[in-house]
Amino acid sequence: MALVDRLDHIVLTVRDIEATCAFYSNVLGMRPVVFDGDHWALHFGSQKINLHRTGHEFEPKAERATPGAADLCFITLTQMDVVVAHLQAHQVRVIEGPGPQVGAIGQLTSVYFHDPDGNLIEISNYDQPNMVTESCNARSRESGAQ
Repeated sequence: MALVDRLDHIVLTVRDIEATCAFYSNVLGMRPVVFDGDHWALHFGSQKINLHRTGHEFEPKAERATPGAADLCFITLTQMDVVVAHLQAHQVRVIEGPGPQVGAIGQLTSVYFHDPDGNLIEISNYDQPNMVTESCNARSRESGAQ
């Protein structure tokens, strides 16, 4: 029995909401949105990253909500040379890659850099792009069989 199906959202504690929104919007194409009046999030695909400003986190929260403590991997369908050129155009320093890694469903090619708070960001694409589609189709078949 599987209790968890997928990730819906994560929370990042950040020093500066505006700087974080600008970085993730300009560099990664995420869409900043406000919800519940004063809560900020970054939307992409069918996921979101909720943002908490350090010292002003919303309850409940992590025991040690700290800027710069996250290590996140995002999947792209964009060719890695285009990703690297895009990062360079935005003066983002690639600290490692592109190089091989292992993801949740297979081999990846990844680059690593830091966001404004020092979180480690990994942008990856699967070496066999149809793996993502195949994985989603298999999950759908499993769900239908239960």
